[in-house]
Amino acid sequence: MTSIKDIQQAVEQGDPDSVNALLEPYLLNGDPDEQYDLSEWLADIGYVEEAIKVLEHLQYVFPEESQLKVDRANLLIEVDREDEALNTLMEIPKDDELYPQVLVTLADLFQLQGLLEAAESRLNEAIELLPDEPLLYQAKAELLLDSGRYLESAKIYQDLKGQQVVIEGVNLSERLAEVYSAGAAYEEALPYYEEVLKDQIQPDVLYGAAFAAFQTRQYELAVRRLNELIGIDPDYFSAYLLRAQSLNMAEDYEAAYSAILEGITRDEFDKELYLFAGKLALKLGKAEEGVNQLRQAIALDPEYMEAIYTLVSYFHAEEMDEDLLELAESVVANEDDWAGIYPMLAEAYERTEQFQKAAVYFEKAYPAFRDDSNFLEKYARFLIEEGNREKALEIIKELQVLEPENPDWFDWQQSFE
Repeated sequence: MTSIKDIQQAVEQGDPDSVNALLEPYLLNGDPDEQYDLSEWLADIGYVEEAIKVLEHLQYVFPEESQLKVDRANLLIEVDREDEALNTLMEIPKDDELYPQVLVTLADLFQLQGLLEAAESRLNEAIELLPDEPLLYQAKAELLLDSGRYLESAKIYQDLKGQQVVIEGVNLSERLAEVYSAGAAYEEALPYYEEVLKDQIQPDVLYGAAFAAFQTRQYELAVRRLNELIGIDPDYFSAYLLRAQSLNMAEDYEAAYSAILEGITRDEFDKELYLFAGKLALKLGKAEEGVNQLRQAIALDPEYMEAIYTLVSYFHAEEMDEDLLELAESVVANEDDWAGIYPMLAEAYERTEQFQKAAVYFEKAYPAFRDDSNFLEKYARFLIEEGNREKALEIIKELQVLEPENPDWFDWQQSFE
């Protein structure tokens, strides 16, 4: 006769076909209590469909047992069989003692479907039935957080914390910190992060505290927390960028550059690290290093717009037209919308006397930059040099509208007329 040990052995051997084959005879002869325990174990280790099969059998044997229906509905939701879950839950009447659990499960189901108002309604109904159950309030706080109603979520957690409620596996101070951070209320979040850290040092909490400190311009505190974090977890990669950004905001540029280079040694495939390293190197006058770092960022992501724009802007400012055109042309060839670099492309082509291409990119840039008087002036000068007086006059009239107090544009118009 098939035993539970046979099924466990098949699971340990990673043989789902054998598991299913053994379930059939076991369900006919096994002890119901053991079968229920088996369903929990199977679900815990990822054999959810098999766990559902066990519960279906038990539900057939004990059709009035509501707990089996609730458990099965929860597992059905896990495997995206939501309609079956809903039908199972609807079988449980409102006067059942487990009806609050039904409401919570329905709330989970509706939340997954994006029906947040319906989910909130079910939780409110459950709270009316069990007004002293803190888990229901916590579920509502999480739903409100998911809905973007951060202050309402924080209010519930504040009330629970004020009542000194204990919820297994939940640190209320940490939840408050994360809720406030999610709502960008970093000043409110930071004290709760610090409160958690007094009891236990955790990498994610250290990072959350550092980010909140950074957002509130407490850069020294941010660096201190990030140093702690890297000390206990050198592979917490996002800490390196935030530490460099904090040092940069504190105007300790050399330290920021050293920090970002350390980050690159830990994670050589993070394009954001190379971008920030490139910007810092250029700020520090380390042009060759900066260009190399930016090129590395682009090598990791050939469509990395911010890195491309930064490098094109540098080449443009230094009038390194050949480098600019080589980089920009490879980007434009992908037919993406890179309007931000079109004016620099136009000027580079003009300086290298490729006037037809310059005209193309001045025209391409025009729709996005028609409110930029600096661009319009350069465009007008180019058109004048090219002898396109009619188009130049149109641009000059636009300059007059943008800067009516500038007499140069009216002088230009008079010289044309």
